Amino acid sequence: MSHDTSILVFVIGLALVFDFLNGFHDAANSIATVVSTRVLTPGIAVIWAAFFNFIAVFVLGVAVAKMVGKGIVLPEAVNNHVLASALTGAILWNLLTWWLGLPTSSSHALIGGLVGAALAYKGPGAVIMPGLTKTAIFIVVAPVVGLVLGFFNMIAVSWIFRRAHPGRVDHLFRKMQLVSAALYSLGHGGNDAQKTMGVIALLLFTTGQIDHFYIPQWVVIICGIAIALGTLTGGWRIVHTLGARVTKLRPVGGFCAETAGAISLFGATHLGIPVSTTHTITGAIVGVGATQRLSAVRWGVAGRIVWAWVLTIPASAFMAALAFYVTSRLNG
Repeated sequence: MSHDTSILVFVIGLALVFDFLNGFHDAANSIATVVSTRVLTPGIAVIWAAFFNFIAVFVLGVAVAKMVGKGIVLPEAVNNHVLASALTGAILWNLLTWWLGLPTSSSHALIGGLVGAALAYKGPGAVIMPGLTKTAIFIVVAPVVGLVLGFFNMIAVSWIFRRAHPGRVDHLFRKMQLVSAALYSLGHGGNDAQKTMGVIALLLFTTGQIDHFYIPQWVVIICGIAIALGTLTGGWRIVHTLGARVTKLRPVGGFCAETAGAISLFGATHLGIPVSTTHTITGAIVGVGATQRLSAVRWGVAGRIVWAWVLTIPASAFMAALAFYVTSRLNG
């Protein structure tokens, strides 16, 4: 195997490690509500989520992958070194926030990593500002849409079942939550796995392995497998934060939050916008909790999460730029 091929394989492997950690870190997004309402045990829940994470890439297209590959940084500002540094920065931030139990965005960590490494290599001209601006706007839009949909879903369901016996409603929504968890996992896998696909396709294009930018089928399959395996491994610290510490949920609330999150993710994925699944489900959970009373939401925990969101892109960009500089020095 030649030196260039070895480096290419190494960077693809690093991208798959990130994809695995994305599933590991964001497993909570798919299963926090279904676990906190005790509809499924954690073990069964991750298997359920991982299956739908995997099949999502064959259902929802690759618009997000194309956006990540072509819409954040210029192809001429990318090489093996830049992408390896970008992935290193994103992985380090993911591991740090996992250890702290914070449900931050793996998506925004990757975007930040790409921006930081490209800036370190080529300067400000490397960044495609409209793409980065759109991503930054959805840091706010995604949780707000999730919150509004979660709030109104809960209001609508409460009105429809206002005369039903609480026990029967609980029994019904325990079954319905299996559907909503599956839909949310589909949205999660569809949006998140595509980001790694975009990075690998960008790598193949900039190194001349493919003659134009597209997403090869083998890339779709391996990225789907990697995120599903990550979800199977799970991230229980973050499950606890989302599923229990932000607000207490019953099955009906879990259904409303997951449905709100799924609708938001399907829309964003269709439009090719790399949103944060973490932000979306957190907003939806807060929206559902707020229908009880504002004090039902632990705003201190929610505020700590928001600060982690705000810091994700600049922090992962800094880590990626640092990785680029350090490895440049080591390589002379």
